[in-house]
Amino acid sequence: MPVPVPRQRAIPAVECGQAQAAPPGGPSKEETPRKEATVADTSATTHTSAAANTGTAANTQLTLLLIEDDPAGSPLVPDLLDSAGNPIRVRTARNLTEAERLLTHDVQCILLDLALPAPGRSSGDDDDELAVLKHVLRLAPRHAVLALTASGDAERGAEAVRVGAQDYLFRDELDGRLLSRAIRYAVERKRSDTAERRLAEGKLRAQENARLERGLLPTPLLDGSALRFAARYRPGRSRALLGGDFYDTVRTPDGTVHAMIGDVCGHGPDEAALGVELRIAWRALTLAGLCGDELLGTLQQVLEHERDDDEIFATLCTVDISPDGRRAGLCLAGHPSPLVARPGRPAELLPYDNNGPALGLLPGARWPRMQVELGAEWSLMLYTDGLIEGRIGEGRERLGQDGMVEMVRRQLASGLHGEQLLRAAVNEVRELNGGELTDDVAVVLLDRVP
Repeated sequence: MPVPVPRQRAIPAVECGQAQAAPPGGPSKEETPRKEATVADTSATTHTSAAANTGTAANTQLTLLLIEDDPAGSPLVPDLLDSAGNPIRVRTARNLTEAERLLTHDVQCILLDLALPAPGRSSGDDDDELAVLKHVLRLAPRHAVLALTASGDAERGAEAVRVGAQDYLFRDELDGRLLSRAIRYAVERKRSDTAERRLAEGKLRAQENARLERGLLPTPLLDGSALRFAARYRPGRSRALLGGDFYDTVRTPDGTVHAMIGDVCGHGPDEAALGVELRIAWRALTLAGLCGDELLGTLQQVLEHERDDDEIFATLCTVDISPDGRRAGLCLAGHPSPLVARPGRPAELLPYDNNGPALGLLPGARWPRMQVELGAEWSLMLYTDGLIEGRIGEGRERLGQDGMVEMVRRQLASGLHGEQLLRAAVNEVRELNGGELTDDVAVVLLDRVP
């Protein structure tokens, strides 16, 4: 067994880690410089623990926090080396109060004596033999923990692993090589467990987002209508499925098709939740027979009651298409005007001179309903500002509505329609922007083909 490290004072904390003694049969300490002994032990230690050290950077020095109380002051931890031959630093705490103070960000592993009493318990209180371990796991949930128990008490050690320790060791069987390997193994196992837990949490978040997404991106209620429907949606938040944009389409019993698209200012989960509330409220009010100014005024009341901040607002565009499909009513609440494309005519924006204010900005506001002629065959595209506010190249110039109109005209001329048209439009906007867009993008397309 290597020469043990002398007991270090816990306060102030002393980090120790001399090189390990030469293996049996080698030159004595007086005959061989310490550097040579270190090299010899480095080779042996590296050979024995290469598998356990997978993924650990060679230039990262490990730090061990030893938590044990030996009234006799007998040495416990021998000299320790990592796989690269560097000394492992050791900090010693005689109780959990000292341990909490010494548990800094550079500590990778904790070696805990299970015989140490937990706070509020005496050493003779054995109601819960692992109370001290549970306390340390709560204190250091991100650190690897090695449990130290009496020789032969494998059952207690195994129970410690079940509770949350990475491994257990017998106090009377410690040597430098065994402990060094156990530390590296515990650190890597903790990293693996943490990565696995984060992966599982990521999957759960994705499933939760997917459930919310079904509320944000509804199935259109168009039974009995000859209109064709397509939609595209891309959130601006990184690794998110939801944003502040929302849309919906329903057909009422009189044959009128109502479509809506909106945008809550902001891109976070609160804005996404508010968008879902507004969409559901719009569908309920529309099916109840409201439209135009009356519907938007009621939606503004919903927004004012549900928002967390008085400065939160939402833009909205609604259209109600007559049962014969030849004309529509249009209401704009601070929202870009839809684009309409008809055979033999270039795609253009619908009138937006009577655009009312965004919802939530002006109490008692009004939103005029404009009547527009569509004709026998047409495509109507509703969109949020994320589609037109992307940059063009590396400059500050934005695509804008004029750029979007020209882009759609070109894509229609190439024969794109429906879902293909929307996919091409969103992809081209991303390419012009030089990468992902920072704002949410929602696009809805309604087609009438005789």
